[in-house]
Order: sequence, then C-alpha cells, then structure tokens
Amino acid sequence: MIRRRRPVFTAMAAASLAAAGLGGASFAQPAGWAAEAVADQILVEKAARKMTLFSNGRPVRSYRIALGRGGLGAKQRQGDGKVPEGRYYITGRNPVSSYHLSLRIGYPTSVQADQAAVRGVDPGGDVMIHGLPNHLPRFRERHRREDWTEGCIAVTNEEIEEIWQLVPDWAIIEIRS
Repeated sequence: MIRRRRPVFTAMAAASLAAAGLGGASFAQPAGWAAEAVADQILVEKAARKMTLFSNGRPVRSYRIALGRGGLGAKQRQGDGKVPEGRYYITGRNPVSSYHLSLRIGYPTSVQADQAAVRGVDPGGDVMIHGLPNHLPRFRERHRREDWTEGCIAVTNEEIEEIWQLVPDWAIIEIRS
C-alpha cells in the first residue's frame, strides 16, 4: 500500500486559506463525494495522447487528450507550454475553473523546484487536467486536432465531469513521454 503524504507547502497553504475563510472556495471536495472513488491511479502517455484511469491496477476508463502547445518534452520552466513528466498526486479541484472543471496536479515536486532554482528559472505550476475553455463554446471542434494548452492535459467537458467523479484527491498520476 502506498502511503500518501501532503507536501508541507500544500498543508500550510490549506491552513492559511481555511484561516482566511477561503478553504472551500476553489479546490474543494465536491458535496456527496463517495468514501471510495473508482480510480486510484492515472497514467498519461503523452506521445499516444492517451490518459487511462486505473482502479486496483486495472484500467477502468481511457481518454484521448490534448496537451501543451510546447511539444512532447518534459516541462522545464514557466511558460514553455510543456506538460511535466513524473509521478505526482491530484492535489485539489476547481469547480469554477475557466476550463469547465479542473483537477490540480501536484507539480512541481521539491526535486523539480530545486532543479529549476539551480538553472535560475521558475518551474511553473498550476498544471491541471481540465475541460474546454468556458469562453469559447465552439472550441470542441478544434480540441482533438491540436495540442493547445499552456502545459495542461485537456479532455472534453463531458469527460472531465466523469473524471471529476471517478478520481479522488491524492490519487497518483504518472505522466510519461
């Protein structure tokens, strides 16, 4: 069994938000959330443009995805338009996202942040699995034809609604090239 631990920064940020009365405002667990969700792990295969949800090691759902417009390499810095690679956790959710719904990916890890600091760059953040842009209702026609995000993983609105219900916070997500 994998023991899941909250990064110190996330716990501190959550405590600060709660003290400010903002804890439930953005990345909150949805009402009526089941004690046990179906998917406990996500695998993203960037080259195949595929995301698979797993439960107890068995695939339960698979989705075609769009990625960051920066290409297939691993994210190195803020603004490079690439999706990071590695093993992370789903660290929260945003029910009022500009992209229908979104699940936050716990990037960067402390190692990635340290490596970026050595290079003198900002590693970036706010990497999400999300739906389509709220302000572009006809975007769906273009969604699967090109990589268009700033470094996130995008699915359709119907798919993010399903993923939202199936994936709990702190589920593992592995992103491969």
